[in-house]
Amino acid sequence: MEVILLQDVKTLGKKGEIVKVNEGYARNFILKKKLGVEANATNLNDLKLQNANKEKIEKEKLDNAKELAEKIADMEIVVRIKTGAGDKVFGSISAKEVAEEVKKQQKIDIDKKKLVLTEPIKTLGTHMVKVKLHPQVTAELKVKVTGA
Repeated sequence: MEVILLQDVKTLGKKGEIVKVNEGYARNFILKKKLGVEANATNLNDLKLQNANKEKIEKEKLDNAKELAEKIADMEIVVRIKTGAGDKVFGSISAKEVAEEVKKQQKIDIDKKKLVLTEPIKTLGTHMVKVKLHPQVTAELKVKVTGA
């Protein structure tokens, strides 16, 4: 008997997959616990529509990420940090501060978790910060650090 899984089932498959199982296993376990439905014409059509919708949504997310990446590549963010004699920097600039400055200066909301900083910025000058917008799209943001 073929079954369309509604949830991930350990040792059997992931959600949305069509798997072949024994009739008793399907009737007494999968269908009873609502882990899957029988793979008939109606359910297969529903699955096809769901997959098409999912692909459309993923494509829209990718297109939006590419569009935002183009905007980010053209912008420069100025961040001020406290400095002492000889332009010695006190403290550092973290991803959170960069994200706040982007929101304040460019009115674009970027999650601080998407900013890739291997270590906080501790020097004056221009730094390139990677922004991971989508698994396939990464942009570089120019951050100019000046003394206050």
